[in-house]
Amino acid sequence: MHQEHPERSLLPVIIPLVMYHGPEGAWTAPRRVQDLFELPGEIEEEQKRWRALVPSFEYLLDDLTAEREEALKARPGPPLARLAWLVLRYGRTEELARKLPEWVSLFAQVQAAPEGAEHLVVVIRYLLWTGDKAVHDAAGQVLHSVLDEQRAEELMRSYGEELIEQGRQQGLALGLEKGLEKGLEKGLARGREEGLARGLSRGRAEDILRILAIRGVHVDEGARQRILDCTDMDMLNSWFDRALQATSPSEVLDGGAHASRQKDS
Repeated sequence: MHQEHPERSLLPVIIPLVMYHGPEGAWTAPRRVQDLFELPGEIEEEQKRWRALVPSFEYLLDDLTAEREEALKARPGPPLARLAWLVLRYGRTEELARKLPEWVSLFAQVQAAPEGAEHLVVVIRYLLWTGDKAVHDAAGQVLHSVLDEQRAEELMRSYGEELIEQGRQQGLALGLEKGLEKGLEKGLARGREEGLARGLSRGRAEDILRILAIRGVHVDEGARQRILDCTDMDMLNSWFDRALQATSPSEVLDGGAHASRQKDS
């Protein structure tokens, strides 16, 4: 900051704000930061000396879980802000799918505002990422009410394709963890299955390489890449069994032919 404003000698005011919409009910943590510290000492005078050394300020709290729907709708602000508050407030409840169609007019206001299409994309994407099938169906119903049928179908299809790709990436990265819990019936289920299958094969391939490394078998880059690129679980399982006794990558990958030739010689 001093480099950008060398003429200033004091820091700007920073007001911390916590917006809470968790599933566990109302916010219960202390509002004063100093109350979050466990101070040493048993007598008050000793703790008072320590208290003077820790940050001492109170943060603002916007606990959406304690707000009623009417109060959130009545808040000042653009339509996008009010819609976001409502979606966050009910996003982790079973009421969301039922309430989304009731907010069609608010969705329409967001769509009609400047850059409304981009803002609508953000809200719908959040609903598809966090919601279950009922929420997805309700989101599609809202889109068809706000947009023409062709545009709504294009958006839902593009979201589905995006989620498929992200499901694949999650499968690669997380292995057995499912990439996405639920999604669009036309796309996300396939993406999750492909992601999980690729994650399983990747995990088995890494197991083979780990076994060879532990046994001191050198694996050249070509063989290593062949193992990692393989998606055939039957083949990978066969390689895994051979890796337990193989003395070279060729004995793993060539179906034991190399080992047989050595034995015959």
